[in-house]
Amino acid sequence: MSSQTNTQTADVKANAGRGEKILIVDDEASIRRILETRFKMLGYEIGTAADGEEAIELFNKFSPDLVILDIMMPKMDGYGVTKEIRKNHETPIIILTALGDVAERITGLELGADDYVVKPFSPKELEARVKAILRRTYAKNGTSSAPTTREANNVIMIGSIKIDTSKRQVFKKTERVRLTGMEFSLLELLVSNSGRPYSRSEILQHVWSYPPDHRIDTRVVDVHISRLRAKLENDISNPELILTARGIGYMFQKID
Repeated sequence: MSSQTNTQTADVKANAGRGEKILIVDDEASIRRILETRFKMLGYEIGTAADGEEAIELFNKFSPDLVILDIMMPKMDGYGVTKEIRKNHETPIIILTALGDVAERITGLELGADDYVVKPFSPKELEARVKAILRRTYAKNGTSSAPTTREANNVIMIGSIKIDTSKRQVFKKTERVRLTGMEFSLLELLVSNSGRPYSRSEILQHVWSYPPDHRIDTRVVDVHISRLRAKLENDISNPELILTARGIGYMFQKID
């Protein structure tokens, strides 16, 4: 075996998944085939669907850990699939959008997608996005339900909002607020550094793991902030928790 082949094999093993399940939804057979092959090589279990209706049916049977979802598809488009998933699930969703179609990607994010990749895309870039979101979403899941001192120390109370960073759960008064994994990670970053303003680029680096020189539409941050405010603030037109740091980005109110 050549040294080049050894290096490629080592790279695959170093970046392998841990058996997480990914649902790939795209009406282009070539894209499904390429992504299925590459993600299987990285250790993921893969399911594929060619249209929106098939995607919903397979989602309920397959219970994926993440969905890669094309927007323009027959029978039911990616928007419809996202809305159906978000009725009862916080499963991470990465949407695939057309080059230059900003409105398409923003709509997808507003409906609950966690991130997007623009077509035509580099498979390596998509693999990096998948790895980052799975790490952020599931890294702290699976904690014991039994009360512990550590869990008690990780409960933050701000007015009627209770944030449990151990269980990655948020409550408003006594009602649980459903957040996606990336929404919670964004909230956790801001709350853990309350009073400290973050630029959109810094947030992308900390939460989405984008490299510092990655040229990306930072409105992915704006949409997630809007989603958090809609779920947590009493008056989204006059936010008191997640504040806009004028000329910089966003910050959580200072917690004494």
